[in-house]
Amino acid sequence: MNSSRRTFLRRFAGLGAAALLGLGLAAPLAHAQPEQPDVSFGFIALTDCSPIVIAHEKGFFKKYGINATIKKGASWAAIRDMLSSGDIQSTHMLIGMPFASTMGLGGATPKPMIIPWLLNRNGQAVTLSNDFKGKVGADPKALKPLVDAAKAKGSPLTFAMTFPPGTHAMWMRYYLAAGGINPDTDVSLVTIPPPQMVANMKVGKMDGFCVGEPWNARAIADGIGYTSVTTQDMWQDHPEKVLAFTEEWATKNPKTVKAVIKALHEASVWLDDMANRDEACAIVSKPNYINCPKEIILGRMLGQLDYGDGRKVEDTHPMHFSKRNANYPQPKYGLWWLTQFRRWGLVTGAPDYEAVVKRVMRPDIYEEAMAELGVTDRTRDDSPFTLFDGVTFDPKGDLEAYATGFPVHSLKN
Repeated sequence: MNSSRRTFLRRFAGLGAAALLGLGLAAPLAHAQPEQPDVSFGFIALTDCSPIVIAHEKGFFKKYGINATIKKGASWAAIRDMLSSGDIQSTHMLIGMPFASTMGLGGATPKPMIIPWLLNRNGQAVTLSNDFKGKVGADPKALKPLVDAAKAKGSPLTFAMTFPPGTHAMWMRYYLAAGGINPDTDVSLVTIPPPQMVANMKVGKMDGFCVGEPWNARAIADGIGYTSVTTQDMWQDHPEKVLAFTEEWATKNPKTVKAVIKALHEASVWLDDMANRDEACAIVSKPNYINCPKEIILGRMLGQLDYGDGRKVEDTHPMHFSKRNANYPQPKYGLWWLTQFRRWGLVTGAPDYEAVVKRVMRPDIYEEAMAELGVTDRTRDDSPFTLFDGVTFDPKGDLEAYATGFPVHSLKN
């Protein structure tokens, strides 16, 4: 090798990344830089907002080039509107909401949204007023004679959920229907924002509600209600909240979406180390986040499940954020949600199950982000699952037959 070539190579090797870029050569980067580093995230005051909060507070967003702003929404409707208007670019959201928005349900103008990430599994519950303590335990069938008696008197019982096409609405409906109760004709079903559930029950405005933690535990701590069932009692390891983007914004900013997902992966792994849950609860309990005493949040996060009516168990499937393939946006969950939209008359006639789910659920984005992180143990799962009433859902089966086959329903042809 001649001296001039050796000199050139020494000089080339000494060039920094900036100089290489100046020469038009690509510098090796661990992760592509986001197109839009400034990202605002929405959330509701619920324990399952934790991955977003932790990614912000522990610096995981910063690690992947995201300058995060975290904004609390007053209600799920407010969160939806903030995302649709561009006031926020991503959000903590009920899994049914991106489907409802994409489909334009409720007379709204369709606003396509996508789900490339599931935030958590489990961790919600059905709370009943203390008036039912000793009369209704885990079986909603025990509630039916009380519902029938109130309806006969012309003053039907009132139950609350957080948003009509959302998770709590479906859990509340499924719970009541499993007891032979039609949520649309036998009771009054109302919408209440999560942080307002306890206050409304305290003044006697409702007989029961379904909401995420910590508000079920808070009802017990305040002495006004008890847990009938947790949602993991109804469906073990069910999907719950999601990370949502508008389809338009995600299409324009694919590197940003993947950077956000990578940060949430790290936050979720951190959260699933039970040794970190005390610190996590101390962070999310702050007034600018959940605004609830840490101790009320922590118990159920650790699996210490006190139902408030004498039942105390060690919950083997409390809320989790990463393990057991928690984050993969499984298409089968979207299919199940659409069957429930059909069952309860949120849609007229059979929806295009496969096409809607393919548009909203985006495992392709999730898989790309995980591959770039070297995470290889997250896979698609199309296996059937069975809920607490013994009815099995097969995502490869006849979806319309499943949706229309329940004895309690509000179908619209």
